[in-house]
Amino acid sequence: MRSTQNGFTLVEIAIVLVIIGLLLGGVLKGQELINSAKAKSLVNDFRTISTAVYAYQDRFRFMPGDDPAAGQHVGGANASSPSGEARGNGRVGGNWNSTTTTDESFLVWQHLRMANLLTGTSDTSDTSATSNYYPRNADNGRIGITGTVPISIPSTSATSPSSASVPMTGAFFICSDGISARLARQVDSTMDDGATNTGNVRAMAQVSGAGAATGTAIEITPDLERTSSDLYTVCVAY
Repeated sequence: MRSTQNGFTLVEIAIVLVIIGLLLGGVLKGQELINSAKAKSLVNDFRTISTAVYAYQDRFRFMPGDDPAAGQHVGGANASSPSGEARGNGRVGGNWNSTTTTDESFLVWQHLRMANLLTGTSDTSDTSATSNYYPRNADNGRIGITGTVPISIPSTSATSPSSASVPMTGAFFICSDGISARLARQVDSTMDDGATNTGNVRAMAQVSGAGAATGTAIEITPDLERTSSDLYTVCVAY
């Protein structure tokens, strides 16, 4: 008695391959949409916070955090550090990621929130790494403000006439860490010149898994974007 063995026809195999292709395409498209949404959220963070800072300065004639009359203006705490950084000098003293509750850069968020310019807690008592006091970006990285230039130029280009040798300049700088190479390039392309080591938007590598107070500008090339799993801190000058 002959035994017969049934297999898939060419039509059935073709249908399966089409379905697999559609599923892969959907997954890739979905990931692209997620990345695009994250990039837009990161850009929106920078723009929203800078608008709030300008609004506070316009209303009270002082920068938030640097306001020597914050107690009278919004009921907030007056900064007493960093030492040597005069209050009311138009510059936000302290590192962008400061955890010192008396630093101007730390108290920026309290002043902005108590002025109803940003949402969030104004309670400065919790300085833990998971504190709700620190603003977070779409990837749960920390956001901060400083008046000190956070990203320096690479030493190899310090004497070069290229644009990479031009230091960042601005009245204040907003930094956001925990950002992938791809998102860092997308943010730079949206807000600046597309090069993460030049212009008003620059990126620096993170140290021990967290954003450093200061660092050197790094160029995230397309090749680095595709291969790097490292995270970066992106700072924007205003």
